[in-house]
Amino acid sequence: MKYIVLSATLLLGSTAFAGGGSAMPAGNTIAGIVSSDPNFSTLLAAVKAAGLVETLSSPGPFTVFAPTNAAFAKIPKADLDALLNDPAKLKAVLLYHVVAGRVTAAQVMGMSSGKTVNGASVRVSTMGNSVMINDATVTKADVRASNGIIHVIDTVMMP
Repeated sequence: MKYIVLSATLLLGSTAFAGGGSAMPAGNTIAGIVSSDPNFSTLLAAVKAAGLVETLSSPGPFTVFAPTNAAFAKIPKADLDALLNDPAKLKAVLLYHVVAGRVTAAQVMGMSSGKTVNGASVRVSTMGNSVMINDATVTKADVRASNGIIHVIDTVMMP
């Protein structure tokens, strides 16, 4: 069983998860890509609410399993509103979608699990060319950013 190992400095960095600011940077960072794609507007709002803008703009590298607006729409509105209004819980959920390092789709397909930045592991399974992370299907892989890789998923994963 292969695992992706987290860097302790990522979790313990002085401002890595303090976040802050409400402006999303433009450019080819993960944050910039999310901010420029209308399919990620709910993810963008969540990243801002959790104070993770600076983290996703930092050098990384990170691999982000990014849920689309349609993925967030699967969550009942009251539950989503409650999550968006609880920064600590929201941060835990969002960090469950992030893995330290640059992990390509080819590498993901060779794994059975991976450890996320929030400390919990996700299951990885493949069927043909389809890749599942827990119950989420990767719908677009290897969106390259200057500070990592984005894999688009169709379901918000809960730790």
